[in-house]
Amino acid sequence: MLYRLLVGATAIGRRIPLRAGQFIGRQIGRLAFHVARRERNKALRNLAIAFPEWTDTQRRQAIKAMFRHLGMSVLELAWLPNLNATRREATTIIDGIDRILETLDSGRGVIMFTAHCGNWEWLSYVMGSYGRPVSVLHRERDQPDMNRYIIELRAKAGVKTIGRGTASSAKEMIQTIKQGGMLAFVIDQNLRTESVKVPFFGREALTPVGPVKFAIRTEAWISISYIHRLPDGRHHAQFLEPFQVKKDDDPVELTAKITRLYEEQIRRHPEQWVWMHDRWRERSGTVSSGQ
Repeated sequence: MLYRLLVGATAIGRRIPLRAGQFIGRQIGRLAFHVARRERNKALRNLAIAFPEWTDTQRRQAIKAMFRHLGMSVLELAWLPNLNATRREATTIIDGIDRILETLDSGRGVIMFTAHCGNWEWLSYVMGSYGRPVSVLHRERDQPDMNRYIIELRAKAGVKTIGRGTASSAKEMIQTIKQGGMLAFVIDQNLRTESVKVPFFGREALTPVGPVKFAIRTEAWISISYIHRLPDGRHHAQFLEPFQVKKDDDPVELTAKITRLYEEQIRRHPEQWVWMHDRWRERSGTVSSGQ
């Protein structure tokens, strides 16, 4: 039933003008700020860790804006299948993609690192809209119907989803790079996977290190990408200059570098990151020394 509801909502959302969908999303986000008390309080606590110098009023305003942003992002999912090349130019400012496309067209695969800042699913559609092979490593959610919906949504843009931890995931990732495709990872969350501690807003945070180790092992070209929402409702996607990693690179140092770049982006747009996530949570059994 959940899957049918999502598909039905998408069928309706595709027929609503983007601005109308964003408006509806903002209203849902405003309501969620008041209703989702547990998530709101958790977000406020985490924001206090990241920005201890802020007043309570500043933090509350930022979290209100975060809920509005997330509401818009959810409604934008329904509209996303409309994003062709023409609409991409009208709705999204894109910087740095030319160097990524040149690298891919030369037969070299690119590993793309991004974060849960801005509308990251919109970013996957942007990457897929250029007609090059794109794969995304995906952490299975607890709701199978939501997994199915997201996988099918990405597929409409030509983006393949690779399930993290599946028997074929390593083979699929290697094939993506060998075939000159783009492989995207998100490592800005605390997951039950091989991790290392690196600084994040001045505090050590467990961060997945497997994707970086994979990049080093394959000596792949890597890049960092960002996306954020502009005041006029458009999105700004940025792709940093790609560079090749070497087998003697330190995975912990590279993970820390990528995390530092994400932190800088989050500092620029703090209302567009998912502050209800327990980024600094401690756990045992999956920590690596990075070697």
